Amino acid sequence: MRFQNIVVGNTLSALMYSYIHNFPVVFTKAEMPRRFDYLTHGIFPLLIPEHNHSLKTFNERVAVGPSKQLLWDRLYFSLSLNGLVPVSNLCRNIRFDGEKAICSNEYSKICEIKFDTCHYFGDHNAKGFIREKKLDDDSYICYDYIAFNSGGKHKIDYIDTSDNFVSKIWFYSSDRIDGNTPVRDACAVSKLTGKQLLDFDYSETMARFKVLKIMKDNGMRGRQSGYTKKGTPRHYDFRTTSIRRETSRIRGKLTATSPNIQIKTNSEESMLRLLQNAHNSCSTILEALHVSTP
Repeated sequence: MRFQNIVVGNTLSALMYSYIHNFPVVFTKAEMPRRFDYLTHGIFPLLIPEHNHSLKTFNERVAVGPSKQLLWDRLYFSLSLNGLVPVSNLCRNIRFDGEKAICSNEYSKICEIKFDTCHYFGDHNAKGFIREKKLDDDSYICYDYIAFNSGGKHKIDYIDTSDNFVSKIWFYSSDRIDGNTPVRDACAVSKLTGKQLLDFDYSETMARFKVLKIMKDNGMRGRQSGYTKKGTPRHYDFRTTSIRRETSRIRGKLTATSPNIQIKTNSEESMLRLLQNAHNSCSTILEALHVSTP
């Protein structure tokens, strides 16, 4: 295949850039937004229904826009229908040999793509496009998922601590129980260094303990277990287990390996402003289908 312009990247920004400019996009493993990632309040691109949401924290509700996952789905859907995801989700590795991008799966080469300009947003399985300046100690965004086996029924959506270790706590309807259950599990988000990742004081266990401490410090309690002799309610302790930890390394300074590779650092906010005014063959497809979401 040959294209004048191609986008290499697996992020939401890469898909938005591809949609805005009508460029084909290639990636390996999609880095989809997480279930608790939301757009700014009042922004409804790509015919997303104008339903405002709010998240409950302590003593207030915070207004947010639609889910970023919904925006991802619409971008991927419209780009695919327009033929702008040429290797779909079949690619596992992308290698640039100085002249072309070679896409492969776990068994063999899928295709070779020649291009005049590559707009590079980042893909951990894309090799040869950039050089990265190594840092003394890498930084990571960590997501610690925690199951609440008892005490998971409450109305709080998130807690912001402004601390690097467990900076945010997101609560969501548990995936471990079928249906729209009132039981909520949690995800603690942290920013850690490579050394801290190897330190037990910053482990999944300690993240879980800190989440419970923050909840108790803010007046949250487990399931009620009766009353004391003075008539005050008694509560069981929270019972929790760690589900998994996911990490994403924050990359250092990048330089392109070829003059025809442009490293893109566009913020999601700037891309969203352009996306709202974009009108091309992709947007025509969405308008024709008039996709609606309940």
